[in-house]
Amino acid sequence: ASLASGHDVVCSFVNDHVDEAALEALRGHGVRLLALRCAGYNHVDLAAAARLGMPIVRVPEYSPFAVAEHAVALVLALNRKIHRAYARVREWNFSLEGLVGFDLHGKTVGVVGMGRIGRAVARIFAGFGCEVLAFDAFPNPEVEKELGVRFVELSEIYERADVISLHVPLTPETHHMIDEKALARMKRGVFLVNTGRGALIDSKALIDALKTGHLGAAGLDVYEVEDGIFFQDLSGRMLQDDVLARLLTFPNVLITSHQAFLTAEALSAIAHVTLENVSAFDRGETLRNQVRIEEVVHPVAVKRDGPR
Repeated sequence: ASLASGHDVVCSFVNDHVDEAALEALRGHGVRLLALRCAGYNHVDLAAAARLGMPIVRVPEYSPFAVAEHAVALVLALNRKIHRAYARVREWNFSLEGLVGFDLHGKTVGVVGMGRIGRAVARIFAGFGCEVLAFDAFPNPEVEKELGVRFVELSEIYERADVISLHVPLTPETHHMIDEKALARMKRGVFLVNTGRGALIDSKALIDALKTGHLGAAGLDVYEVEDGIFFQDLSGRMLQDDVLARLLTFPNVLITSHQAFLTAEALSAIAHVTLENVSAFDRGETLRNQVRIEEVVHPVAVKRDGPR
């Protein structure tokens, strides 16, 4: 925080810890605005920011297609064992043993969270010929009609879906929404994909479901404790996170380091909106992308058994 001394704005990313102590230090050094170059804001103490009179601005959307396509890519790679086949042929092993997948056509896909990313995911899976079941705290009949999806309760998605993809924000209600009970209710062999926030899934419960074979595969672009791991090169060091290390041992788990957003189009949009946010603040204009605490103190997302 001391490095920000003399500056009006600090630009933060998704894994930075912007808690009360950090905000107080920044404010003490003269920082007047926190510009997030991400959509999520669960890493920021909004109450402390409001008390200190420090506005928080974010990038509410950039490229939903970037994240949606990455989610589908994880499913395709896991299903057709692309990651295993790639490693195998690099050692001149051209055997097909253990590489059998399944047709996505005709399978049932559950999309949890039908914002812009969830809708993009639904369109892609519908294009594969899948039946798409959707869950959202605010089911939209127009979206249902446009995309040909069907809004259902979470319980039906758990019981019927061959693939489940998570696209809800992290809130107190959604924290560990995928826990031991939720996993037990899922169809045996289900593929679970998370490109939202790591803490949507209880990682230890996930490991147990993988060990028993109840979970068919997991594609994770996010993890509960990314700080100090994701976005870092740890290739010359020992991984200290035992839970993540265990997840990496499963052949039916594919983990990427929070890169679903990483396309040229998304990066350009993030930069553009972030700079516009800062420029609007500098000009004294209304901050249209400001995160207001009164709008998020009582977030309505999902409960483990359905909408609030």
